[in-house]
Amino acid sequence: MPKHYQLTAIIEREGDAYVALCPELDVASQGDTIEQARENLKEALQLFLEEASSVEIQERLHDEVLITRLDIAV
Repeated sequence: MPKHYQLTAIIEREGDAYVALCPELDVASQGDTIEQARENLKEALQLFLEEASSVEIQERLHDEVLITRLDIAV
């Protein structure tokens, strides 16, 4: 039975492409569109989780990720 993970994807525009990051495992990917970046990140995460040792996964896995916006006056 496969193990399921609920992970976060942060996607931002970088030049003409999009970069997708999973902060829980510090895995990133990119694509020409938001959907392509998202799908490429899913593929990168699946490959990482299939190939990495359970020790490496546990060392990298953050259980709690909080994303918020900050208002900074300069």
